[in-house]
Amino acid sequence: MFIDNDFPKILGAELYRPHPAYIAEMAVEPVVVHDFTRQPGQTVQLDRYKFWGTPGTKDSRERIADQTIGTANSRNITKEKVLVVLKEYTGPADPGDPTQPSTFKIARETLITAQRLLLDTGNLNMFHQSIGSLTLLDDYRRWRDRVFIDELAKAEANGEASSSQGGYYFPGGKAKASNGSISYTAAEYAAQVQQFQVRTDLLTVVKDLRKRNVPTFADGLYRCICDPTFMMHLRRDPDFREIARYSGNPGQGMYMGPQAGQGYFLAGEPVMPTGVQFEGVKFYESTNFPTKTVSATFASDGANTFSNQEVAQGYFFGPQAIGVGIGGPNAQVLINNNDDFSRFIILIWQLYAGFEILNKDFVTTAFSFLQDDGTI
Repeated sequence: MFIDNDFPKILGAELYRPHPAYIAEMAVEPVVVHDFTRQPGQTVQLDRYKFWGTPGTKDSRERIADQTIGTANSRNITKEKVLVVLKEYTGPADPGDPTQPSTFKIARETLITAQRLLLDTGNLNMFHQSIGSLTLLDDYRRWRDRVFIDELAKAEANGEASSSQGGYYFPGGKAKASNGSISYTAAEYAAQVQQFQVRTDLLTVVKDLRKRNVPTFADGLYRCICDPTFMMHLRRDPDFREIARYSGNPGQGMYMGPQAGQGYFLAGEPVMPTGVQFEGVKFYESTNFPTKTVSATFASDGANTFSNQEVAQGYFFGPQAIGVGIGGPNAQVLINNNDDFSRFIILIWQLYAGFEILNKDFVTTAFSFLQDDGTI
């Protein structure tokens, strides 16, 4: 006999299984603090680590015998406390309005049949396919993945990225005008300057990350999550394409083979992409980016009218860029008791959490305009 309480637990366990289509959280490696006692409206404390600043010289650190060292200038550990407010999130969303809540409904007969034929044999993937619960799981994974992408996007508000601060970067090192627009001359447009290039833009972004002492991940590399169009612009460079074109052995990460892509499965289980390594950065391609436009013009005459031009995005970052506070039981699937005399099972996913960008200086939000003259 099927026990109703078992199914939410089975489905809830799937929420924690990574999926190769949604790689933002894996790439970011967020700082996570889980406080089981916290509920929505309460806060979870995260730590933002900072550097001391300029190291000084050998002579500036020299001390003499009669010099007093213990002064009022003593410093605490180099971190700041960040309080993240927990909120309740649920899914799925209403198909007609993503801002409105909805539920996932399964006929009990369908569930019992699927359990007898598939769940009892241990084939969980086909079990979820047969009852349609993959849609609920995908809703949670897609939403959570987009949350991390949106948090990285907040670094744009920091201003223009440089060797001293994180922020936005437009191809050619262009800065926004007072009205927030970007302008390229006709000659720059003909040379595709408005699109992110390896030899100029990528090297500049990496240089600035290093100059402002952004730490690397454990593998000694920075990370980049980028839109497929952004990746296409990178692959126009012959050196990048040579690195990314060949399939290699699993674990190498220096290729655009099945593991670097988003749809690789081994024995029915998803294998997370290892990314493409180039110029000190490991690149991950994501299909979950929102559409974004920027006010821009491509002409030699500065009097031309600006218009909204679509851009592809790529986020370059180091570790500890994003923090996550978790409250209560973490992500779970809940069942509704309103089951129409046990004829249906109605479910939602629920999460008590708070997400926040911790270090905007650790992130560069890069853009690449889609529009070109068709010569490349």
